[in-house]
Amino acid sequence: MRIEAAALSIGGVDTNELAAAYGTPLLALDTDVLDGAVARFAAVAARFDLDVCYAGKALLFVALARRIAPSPLGIDVCSFGELLTVERAGFPAHRIVLHGCGKTDDEIAAAAAGRVGRTVVDHRSELERLGAAASPAHPVSVLLRVNAGIEAHTHAHVRTGGEDSKFGFPAESIAEDIAFTLACPGLRLVGLHSHLGSQIFEIGPFVASVSVLVKAFAAALDAGAPVSQLVLGGGFGVEARPGAATFDLEGALESVVGAVERESRARNIATPRIGIEPGRSIVAESGTSLYRVVATKRHGPRRFAIVDGGIADNPRPALYGAYHHPVLAGRPSDAPPTDFTVCGRSCESDLLVRAPLPGDLRAGDLLALRTTGAYTYSMASNYNRFPKPAVAFAGAGHHRLVVRRERDEEILRYDVDEPAPSALVAKLY
Repeated sequence: MRIEAAALSIGGVDTNELAAAYGTPLLALDTDVLDGAVARFAAVAARFDLDVCYAGKALLFVALARRIAPSPLGIDVCSFGELLTVERAGFPAHRIVLHGCGKTDDEIAAAAAGRVGRTVVDHRSELERLGAAASPAHPVSVLLRVNAGIEAHTHAHVRTGGEDSKFGFPAESIAEDIAFTLACPGLRLVGLHSHLGSQIFEIGPFVASVSVLVKAFAAALDAGAPVSQLVLGGGFGVEARPGAATFDLEGALESVVGAVERESRARNIATPRIGIEPGRSIVAESGTSLYRVVATKRHGPRRFAIVDGGIADNPRPALYGAYHHPVLAGRPSDAPPTDFTVCGRSCESDLLVRAPLPGDLRAGDLLALRTTGAYTYSMASNYNRFPKPAVAFAGAGHHRLVVRRERDEEILRYDVDEPAPSALVAKLY
């Protein structure tokens, strides 16, 4: 997102042009930024000899999966719908990893049928179901997700490790789960997996988890498992505010890879092949949400700007206080900055952000919220029966629609029509 000649530009396209073409709210993805992030992780994979899989839960639609497919990155899916999306995009099965802590029968069947290359198993009952569904003639490659007991310093709602987390096998009982997996003829244990959370800026929790995971990995080798992969998850922090501290990705990976090598030498085992699963850190910074200001108003000293989106298209601020930096788009302004509370139009106190904006902000203005590529559209709902927004690619001065806006009439598409009430019943109302 750049300011060019006093107008906001995304991928070299004026935001006024994008809003006119696709309406608002709109998620616009700068493909120059997105491609740069994918290239950065491809370079990281080559430098550290890593497997890198894009965590599709951050943002996923067919055109995005197709854009990632030519790169060396794999892709993680955690639902049958996400699997159908990447299959529609022609993503090769051997580069798809199936996640999820509550897999449905359809997802278990897809794993057993070889529609994914690897399956990350979360708990014993899931292991039993997959073992019963898998054929010894075509064994399913699985990784066991280990809860290493490490709690990263992040919001509790995006923490996925530690004793308060629902995810993974407890580290203290992993030897039993390894033995159970090895006893299932339809399963092939190829590695272990862990994930600590999201928006983590400290290297320490990643390094601390390594000793627990390598210990479990060595136990798997001792039990005769053909393990070779150790996936350390993702959750690498992304800058939310201009000038805020950023996550040192290369430095963190150097530390983590070094820790895995040291722990492996100490246990006299071959160093496992390390994998990571970035999602937000690939797609977040490429995304900008465009809103039209519906109204401005004042309550005492506080000034409000109400926009034509809100919690339905971006629940992150309401869920865990996420910050998306706002910028006036579409026109220049020399007005002194004034603190605004930017809210949506839903029937909730759906705060989007509090931040300084030009004091002459008015109805009809175009407002842009930065760094919204991850966990906004993918978490969008039809609350208040609002249609989901469109998504557009913009790059090198060109733009195109990749996900169309829901039509108003489509909000009713799942309603089952009932006969009109009788006159007697109608009188009750």
